[in-house]
This record gives sequence, structure tokens and C-alpha cells, in this order.
Amino acid sequence: MPRRPNTWFAIAALVASGGAAIAQTGKPEPRSPDGRRYLSQPLVTDIYTADPSAHVFDGKLYVYPSHDVDAGIPDDDLGNQYAMHDYRVLSMDRVGGPVTEHPVAIDVKDIPWASKQTWAPDAAYKDGTYFLYMPARDKAGVFRIGVATSKSPTGPFKAEAEPIRGSFSIDPAVFTDADGRSYMYWGGIWGGQLQRWASGRYDPKGGDTDLKQDDRPALMPKVARLSADMKQFAEAPRDVVITDAAGKPLLGGDHDRRFFEASWTFKRGGKYYFTYSTGDTHFLNYAIGSTPYGPFRYTGHFLSPVQGWTSHHSIVEFKGKWWLFYHDTQLSNKNHLRSVKVTELSFDPDGTIRPIDPFKD
Repeated sequence: MPRRPNTWFAIAALVASGGAAIAQTGKPEPRSPDGRRYLSQPLVTDIYTADPSAHVFDGKLYVYPSHDVDAGIPDDDLGNQYAMHDYRVLSMDRVGGPVTEHPVAIDVKDIPWASKQTWAPDAAYKDGTYFLYMPARDKAGVFRIGVATSKSPTGPFKAEAEPIRGSFSIDPAVFTDADGRSYMYWGGIWGGQLQRWASGRYDPKGGDTDLKQDDRPALMPKVARLSADMKQFAEAPRDVVITDAAGKPLLGGDHDRRFFEASWTFKRGGKYYFTYSTGDTHFLNYAIGSTPYGPFRYTGHFLSPVQGWTSHHSIVEFKGKWWLFYHDTQLSNKNHLRSVKVTELSFDPDGTIRPIDPFKD
């Protein structure tokens, strides 16, 4: 059975007009260590959740986050402190309403090919089946992406015996177009190992962070169309090319604009939006293209740096509004113990996204 709703509303209410918190008990609003007020409050408070992938299934919002735990591992650039080992699903009937925290959807011990670190997931639905896409290290310590299925959006999910053939790196995000075709976007540098696949094959000595070639095109995320059963790639992976205004690929040294991790794609007004994190500069960015494959022209930042090192998100349309799900470290003040939040996302008439500050002041 699902756990009873667990929300921040004991001390604050999340308003649907933007996700901001309004104190209800006379207590002062929570503030960041540097004194700023948070734009929104965590969806749940008794577990740590991050990397939220939000979807609307049968008129209800479901959020598929990572489940952060404290394994006592010091922070490092390869992300070993992010020792997540299972997935929990969150659901709600409306933004600002009660959030239900469901039981474990799947644990790493139930993924035959995986050894540890079940990082940022995504989900999809087709023909009565729900699909959970999961990055994890295989028995050799190489990140792969696998899939598990369920007849319920909250699980439990049963994993396929092997990862998706040809998969590598992290952060799968599945976008289904109006024609019913689905595409997976993925990749992450540094601990996500994308730089170790630069030659097309895994190189264990392929660099601990990136290629360190600042004057050459940056490492790009990957995309592949999924097979009809949603369990394999239907084609060889290709680069998701992010360009500048002149149509030239962004360079590796352009840390404010280049891709780091956290792909997410959506379609609005006939345009395809590819969104992502810049990692070490802590922005969420977007680029716009005319096909699911791109190329995508860099357009701007849409979320300024949150509290904490990582920034990871999803964007979904629900009940006539667009919503940004993201995370920060408000509850823990520790980079590896994060909490999922939500706020409204707005667009200007030309289709550009209005930038969001995760703090009120």
C-alpha cells in the first residue's frame, strides 16, 4: 500500500501559482545559509529525493526521482557519494496538493546486471505497460542503462536481465512524439563516464572529468529512437548537437552553455526543446530545434543555480500549465542529500522560457 501523503504543509503551503511557500503556522519561512528565501518547498521531507522525472499518466502526476541516501562516502568529482540503491515514486492529483510517497519500485539487488548506483531514472508508458529506465554501474563498474516494466505506474517493476544493447553513461530521458515514436536522450560527463566513450568504445583511462579540449566541440549528449517494444535502441546512437547562434557546435571550454548532464526534451508550439544541466557552472539551459534529433540552437538559461552542487530537472504540461520539477539541498545542506521541488514555468510569446530564480531574494 502507498504511504500516507507526506508533504511540507505542516509548516508551509505550496501554492499552484508558482510553487512558492507561504508560512501557515506563524513560523518564519526557511532560509538558505546565506539568508535567502526559497522559491518553493520540498515535496516530501522524510526521505531525500533528486533528479525528478515528472509525467502525466491517466490525468495524474507521477514523479520518478533518485532516492538519495547517506553512505558516508566523501564528496568527489566522480560522484561516488551518490550511492542511491533503489527508486521510490511520488504522485499527486494536483500541484500544491498532497503528495503520496509509494513503496520501493525496484532495488538494485533486483536488477540482474547492475552492481550499484541507481542514478537519475525516467519513465514512459505504452500499450498498458509502464517502463522505468535506470542507469547503474554493471558488474565491471561501467554505467549502462536498463529498463524495467510494470502494469502500475508506481511499480513494483521487473527488470530486464541485461541492459539495453549499446547503452552507456547516465541520465536517460524518453520523449514520445505525436507520431508515437519514442526517443531516448542520455549522457553525463565526469562521473557519468561520457568522456570515456569519446572514441565510440569504453576507455577506462578516458579521463576523470572531461576531454579538456576547450577549443574543440564539446562532448554532446546522445539520442536514439527506441524500438517498438520500448526495450532496445532501434538505431545506432547519435550526437545531440547543440550549436551557437551561428550554427557552430558549442565548445568544450564554454562551461556556461555546454552540456554536462540531465537531458530532458519536450515539444511546444511545434518546436522541440532540449534542456540540460551545465554541471560545474550549475545552470539549467535550453536549446531549440525543429526535429527530435536536432541540431538544437542554444537559447539561454532557464534556472539559476540552486543550493547544492547538482541541478537536474524535468518539465511537464499539466492541467493547462507548464511545471518545472527540480531539486536542491535545503533540508540537508549536503550535496548528496537533495529534495525535489516544483514551480511553474512560463513562456514568452516567441517561445522563449522566462528565467527562474530558485530564491525569492
